[in-house]
Amino acid sequence: MEKTQGSTLPAALQPLAAMAVLLERLERMPRQASAGQYREVAQRVAELLAQAEPGDALNALLSAAPATAEIYENLQYEHAGLVRSPLDAALAAEREAAAAIVRARRTAPAA
Repeated sequence: MEKTQGSTLPAALQPLAAMAVLLERLERMPRQASAGQYREVAQRVAELLAQAEPGDALNALLSAAPATAEIYENLQYEHAGLVRSPLDAALAAEREAAAAIVRARRTAPAA
């Protein structure tokens, strides 16, 4: 996670990247730490995210660290909803569901 899209991670994001790696490890193997230790790591990640400058490097880091991205979304939810959720994918799924409902209604036998 030290590299982002072929470039070096900015120095300002390196502490966040290190904590993100630790958080991802704890997510994969939750029995490695107590609940208190996990909470401390998650709180530190939240603090570092609050200080992080938005941009391509942060986005790359969040793409590589799903647990950190989830904390980021929770922190940003008040302002922008699910800021990292792909709107296009959600909209496409909604359109597909609507089309499926229309098709089902057309082929359903009359009662």
